[in-house]
Amino acid sequence: MRNTYFLSKGENDGGCQSESDSTEEVEARREMVTSPVVNTYPLSSYTFGTKEPKMEKDTSVADRLARMKVNYMKEGMRTSVEAILLWSSTTYTASVTESANLSLTPPLSLNFYLFIYLVISFNLQVQEHNHPHILLLQIGNTFCKLPGGRLKPGENEIEGLKRKLSSKLAANSLALQPDWQIGECVAIWWRPNFETIMYPYCPPHITKPKECKKLFIVHLSEREYFAVPKNLKLLAVPLFELYDNVQRYGPVISTIPQQLSRFQFNMMTV
Repeated sequence: MRNTYFLSKGENDGGCQSESDSTEEVEARREMVTSPVVNTYPLSSYTFGTKEPKMEKDTSVADRLARMKVNYMKEGMRTSVEAILLWSSTTYTASVTESANLSLTPPLSLNFYLFIYLVISFNLQVQEHNHPHILLLQIGNTFCKLPGGRLKPGENEIEGLKRKLSSKLAANSLALQPDWQIGECVAIWWRPNFETIMYPYCPPHITKPKECKKLFIVHLSEREYFAVPKNLKLLAVPLFELYDNVQRYGPVISTIPQQLSRFQFNMMTV
């Protein structure tokens, strides 16, 4: 049985505005709930290159969990940080008419030329939409992850995330280093045991969690150069593709749209 408790009841909840509230109080409350703003720039404003491969330390999930257990015995709970990097890109939707039932939105797995063929064959009307996309790194053919990684013992979260981002995405030249602007922490996940399961809270019966993972928004500048290791693929995945897609992306990445729902996105033009 779920432990749900009703702490109060009544017709007038404390969060409702009363007639006695002053104009200043109303405005102050309004400012408190204002959505934070994230500027996203077009994907075309960024330049991409490659650099030497960065090999994974583990060849399987079992190896990674075993190494985590060894490190836990030496250093205690693992602390990791990951970055949510956003940019805007064009997505396409197609429909026969506004009143028709037939509509088509090409998923990432659908070949773009097949999409165009279907559009021409069914005489569909195509619309372009700017939509936030998230940067993911793909290892092999299926596994995707956010850029980031494990912090060193005692390392500052912000500096550690910058170090990891530079290792994963920055060029070797100091002149081409991106300006990593680390923003808010939008989610914290906990690993209670040496297993793949993580929770967005620490279970109450767990006194010694094995990992704490924090997700931060990273604000990108208007122009940046990214260098991707040759053994990794860089993906730009729209929020609607991530949403509720646990089977493809796992619980951490697939819930990013919910975590970002309180933000206002400004689609900037360059």
